[in-house]
Amino acid sequence: MERYASLDALVRQQLRKWPQHPPGLWARMTSPPRVLRGRPADAAATVSPFLKIPGTDRLKTLPDGMWLQFGGTPEDPWCDVVAVEACSSFQNLLDKRSRFAPSTHSLLAVCPLPWLLAPATGEDATPRWRLTGVLKTEPTAALTLPVRDIRVLYGLKEKHYEPFARSQVPHAHEFFCPMGALTAERGYEAPAMRALMMRLTAAANFFGPPDASAT
Repeated sequence: MERYASLDALVRQQLRKWPQHPPGLWARMTSPPRVLRGRPADAAATVSPFLKIPGTDRLKTLPDGMWLQFGGTPEDPWCDVVAVEACSSFQNLLDKRSRFAPSTHSLLAVCPLPWLLAPATGEDATPRWRLTGVLKTEPTAALTLPVRDIRVLYGLKEKHYEPFARSQVPHAHEFFCPMGALTAERGYEAPAMRALMMRLTAAANFFGPPDASAT
């Protein structure tokens, strides 16, 4: 059995096998979502998207897993983010929760230029920037987008998950699962994970999707 230096490394290795658009994620959109996996990066990649507060150049948030749903227009682009964090201890959970705590300041997603120019998958040579739908021409610099909505899925060790689930009330953007759901082979295909993915979107707060033909 392959050994990993840390639990985070094992989770990232498994998340690297997840598809660009995991089943169930952003499934209730009125139009086909434009989704790309930002993190973890492919083994050969040197850079990948990250989150930051406007005006900072050092304090970056690098989730173990991150998917971006691009929206808007080239003139007014934005993105929705689903982040995945593996937490090996309660202290680690508290630290990671603090990074995504509700705040009055805005959050930006930065897509580095090499990541945008690279193909999304080994089977498709189409560069990622073409798949975002918010770039008219090949970029020459990183793409920085305001984050419209963010949801965070925290993976907890089984011995931590049960007591936490019994006693804690998550914030609206927080979701939790046992670590085994993230480290399982093809865990994204499990019915329970697919059902959870369907809730990781603002659309899940509505009775049904809006009528796209209505004006």
